Amino acid sequence: MADPTGSNRPIATYGDFWPYYLQEHARPATRNIHFAGTFAALASLGAGLATGVVWWFPLALVSGYGPAWFAHFFVEKNRPATFTYPVWSLVSDLRMAWFWVTGALDKELDKAGVSVVQR
Repeated sequence: MADPTGSNRPIATYGDFWPYYLQEHARPATRNIHFAGTFAALASLGAGLATGVVWWFPLALVSGYGPAWFAHFFVEKNRPATFTYPVWSLVSDLRMAWFWVTGALDKELDKAGVSVVQR
C-alpha cells in the first residue's frame, strides 16, 4: 500500500495513515457496512465477556472483518488496509465509528479530502 502522496513508500506514521484510511472509505455504503460490522463485533465481544461463552469471540472476528472486507471488495473496490496495516486499521475502524456516533465524522472526512459528493 502506498502512502497518501501517491509514492510507493509504506506509510510511516499513524498521522499519515488516518487520512489515507478515510480516503479508502470514501463511499457512504462502505462506511455504513463497516459500522454494522464494528458494532456487531463489539456486541459479540460484550456477549462473550458477559456470558463466558467462548464461541462469541471468533464470531466477533467474523462479524467485524467479514462485512468490512465485503465492502472493500464489492463497494469501494479496493484492498482492505487490514492486510498491510492490521493494528492501525483496527484502531482506525474504531476511531471512525466513534466519530460517526459523536457526529464528528464529516469534519474528519473534510480534513482527509473526501469529496462531499462521495458522502
